[in-house]
Amino acid sequence: SSSSSSASSGDGGAARAPDTSLFVPVPLKPGLGGAAEEDVGAELTRPLDKGEVLKTLNKFYKRKEIQRLGAENGLDARLFHQAFISFRKYIMESSSVSADLHIILNDICCGFVLPGHVDDLFPFFLRHAKQIFPMLDCMDDLRKISDLRLPPNWYPDARAIQRKIIFHAGPTNSGKTYHAIQRFLSAKSGVYCGPLKLLAHEIFQKSNDANVPCDLVTGEERVFANEDSRQAPHVACTIEMCSTNTPYEVAVIDEIQMIRDPARGWAWTRALLGLCAEEIHVCGEPAAIDLVTELMYTTGEEVEVRNYERLTPLTVLDYALESLDNLRAGDCIVCFSKNDIYSVSRQIEARGLECAVIYGSLPPGTKLEQAKKFNDPDDPCKILVATDAIGMGLNLCIRRIIFNSIVKPTINEKGEKEIDSITTSQALQIAGRAGRFGSSFKQGEVTTMHRDDLAQLKEILSEAVPPVQAAGLHPTPEQIEMFAYHLPDATLSNLIDIFVSLSQVDGMYFVCNIDDFKFLADMIQHIPLNLRSRYVFCTAPLNRKEPFVCTTLLKFARQFSRNEPLTFDWLCRHTKWPLAAPKNIKELVHLEAVHDVFDLYLWLSYRFMDMFPDAALVRDIQKKLDDIIQIGVCNITKLIRASQSAAAPGTAEVVSEDFPLSRTQRDTRAVSDRHGAASPEALSIAVEAAGLRRAKNLRASRLGGRQEDLKSYGRGSLANRLLREGLLTQEMLRQLESEWQDQHRNGRYGFGSKRDDQHSSKETRKKRK
Repeated sequence: SSSSSSASSGDGGAARAPDTSLFVPVPLKPGLGGAAEEDVGAELTRPLDKGEVLKTLNKFYKRKEIQRLGAENGLDARLFHQAFISFRKYIMESSSVSADLHIILNDICCGFVLPGHVDDLFPFFLRHAKQIFPMLDCMDDLRKISDLRLPPNWYPDARAIQRKIIFHAGPTNSGKTYHAIQRFLSAKSGVYCGPLKLLAHEIFQKSNDANVPCDLVTGEERVFANEDSRQAPHVACTIEMCSTNTPYEVAVIDEIQMIRDPARGWAWTRALLGLCAEEIHVCGEPAAIDLVTELMYTTGEEVEVRNYERLTPLTVLDYALESLDNLRAGDCIVCFSKNDIYSVSRQIEARGLECAVIYGSLPPGTKLEQAKKFNDPDDPCKILVATDAIGMGLNLCIRRIIFNSIVKPTINEKGEKEIDSITTSQALQIAGRAGRFGSSFKQGEVTTMHRDDLAQLKEILSEAVPPVQAAGLHPTPEQIEMFAYHLPDATLSNLIDIFVSLSQVDGMYFVCNIDDFKFLADMIQHIPLNLRSRYVFCTAPLNRKEPFVCTTLLKFARQFSRNEPLTFDWLCRHTKWPLAAPKNIKELVHLEAVHDVFDLYLWLSYRFMDMFPDAALVRDIQKKLDDIIQIGVCNITKLIRASQSAAAPGTAEVVSEDFPLSRTQRDTRAVSDRHGAASPEALSIAVEAAGLRRAKNLRASRLGGRQEDLKSYGRGSLANRLLREGLLTQEMLRQLESEWQDQHRNGRYGFGSKRDDQHSSKETRKKRK
C-alpha cells in the first residue's frame, strides 16, 4: 500500500485516485431507543417488519443505478460494500431509526410506492456513508492540504531574497567541503548543515579553534560558544535542525546527494529550498548537479558549479587480500554487519595484531576514540575493522580499504528489506577514505577480502554514478493537524497513510518513506496525547529494531500523558544505572541501547523541557556510559570469546541482528516478511540454512551465481535461532526438511537456469539499481 511506499512522482496533472483501502470506517452505534427516546416513525406509521426491511435493503444493494450513484459520490466498489454492510447493520440492530427513514422503509415494504422507489433510500445511505467515512465530505480540502507540487512556496522568507547557489562537486577527498567551509569561516554569519552529529561537532570545533564563535545544534544537544548563552553568528547543526527563519550570510549544505535518501531526503530539500542565506554552498557528488540546477530553476536562482578532482591517487588492486595473514599497517576491513565485525576483529587479534572497531550504533565519543587510536602513529593499533559508518564524518589515516563483502542489506523504496550489491556511490564513498590528503599515506588502495568479489568491485567502481532523480518531501505537523481537523476520528498512522495516498508531487520530488513514523504512531496510539505531542514522539530518532529503546519511548509517552515529569531518578531506575563494564557482547549491545535511551531523553528534553527536566544530569551520565562502552570495545575480542563460549553448540552468531551476519542467513532474511516475522518460504529456507545438501544452489541463485559451500558459515545457526524464538518446532523442522527435499527432487530450486544466469548479468544489476 502507499503507506510504505516512498510515494511516486506524479505528472503534476489530474488528481490521483485515493487508495480507499486506507479509509477506516468510524463505528456507529445502533439506536437502542429507551424511555428517553421515542420511535416517532412507528407512531406515525407502524413498527417495521425487519424481515421485509432486509429484503428491501438487499434489493437496494444490487441496483446498478445505486452503485453508479455511489461511485459519483466517491464510493468505489470497496467503500460502497463497506458502507452498505454498516448501513444494513445499523438499521437491523436499531430499535428505532429517524422518522423520515422509518417512513420511507415502511412505504417500500408495504408496497405503498413503486418498486423502483427503493432508490429513495439513497440519500439516507449516503448520509450514513459520510458519517462512517467523513473524508468523503472533505476530499477536495484533503487534496489541497496534501498537494506537494510547489515546495518552494513553503518558504516565503527564502523567496523574498535573491540567493546565490554554489555547487562544490567532486569525489571523496577532493577538497570540496574544505573550500565551502573556508567561505563559511570568512562570513559575518553562517550555518553549516551536515548529515551526522560527528560532522557538526567537527565544524563546531574547527570554527571555534579559528576564533570564529560558533554554536552547536543537534537533536540532542545545544552548545553555545558564548559563556552567557548568547547566540553566536555561526552555527553548526545536523541538517534536520537547521532554521529556515534565521538570516545568514553563508550556508553550507554537506552531502547534498542525500536529498534522494528514502527516509531523510526531506531534510536536504527543506534546507536547499528554505535557508535564508545570501550564499548557499552545496557540497556533494556530481550526480546531484542536474537535480539541484532544476530545483533552483523553479525558484529563479542560478547554480554556479565548481568541480574538484581527487587530491591523492586511488588504485584498485589486481589481487584480493584472501587471508588476514596478509594485513599490513593502515588497512581497514569494511564489513556490513556487526557479527562480521566481531568475527574479523577476533581473527585479527588471534594473529597477535591490535585493531580498532567502528560501527554505526557506537556512541560518537567511542567512534572518535577508536579513530584516534587507529590514527595515532605511536599506538600499536594499526588495523581498523569498520562498517560503512566510516563513509563520512571521520578523518582516518587509511592506506588500504578491503571490502569483506560487496553485498549489503538495504531498505528499498517500498520500505522492504533487500540484500544487494553495494551501489557505485556507496563503493566510491567508502573506497575514497583510503589515502586521505594530509595523512601519512599519499595514495590510497582498495581491494576485496575474497578473490571472486574483486572483478565485481572493479565493475561497480568503473560505472558512472546514476544521476539523482528526485528530492524527498515529508508532511509537516501543520499539514497533519489540518488533516486531523477534517478527520478527527482517524488515528495518526491512518492520517499519514491517507495523506501519502492523496499527495500529489511532480517529477522532481517524492514523499519519503514513513514506515518508522507509522511504527511509532501505532505503538503509542493507545496513549492519550494531543496531536502535536503525538507527532513529536513519532518523529523521535530511534532504532526500532532495539526493543529496549522502543519500550522506553512507550514508557516516556505514557508518563508524559499523565503529566508526570520524567526525572533523572526515574530514568536511573529504568536503566538500572549505574552500569558495569560489559562481560560479553550481549551486555555491550545493551549498553549501546541504554546510550540511545539517554539520547532519546535529551532529544525530548529540547521539545518538552518541563516534562524532561534533567537534561544536564543525563548528559553527565551519558558521558560516563560512553567511557564504559569504550572499555568494552577495547576488550571486544574478550567479549566475543565470552559470548561464544556461553552460546549453544552449533550456534555461530554472536548477537541477533535485524539483518543476518553469516552468508547463509542473508538469503533467508531476504525472503522474510517486511514485519520481521518468518514467512513460510523463510522457514523452508531455514531448513536449507541448517546445512542440508545442495544448499549452495539456492545461495548461488540469490547472490548472483557464486557457488560456496554453506556448511562453513554457521551450520544450523538460523534454524537454531528460529527454534529458540518459537517460530519453528522440531516437528515443523522435520516436515519442512521433507518438503524441501521433495521440492529439490522436482527441480524447484534447480541451479543454472536461464533466470539465474540473467540475475548476475550487468544489465540486470543496473535495472535493479
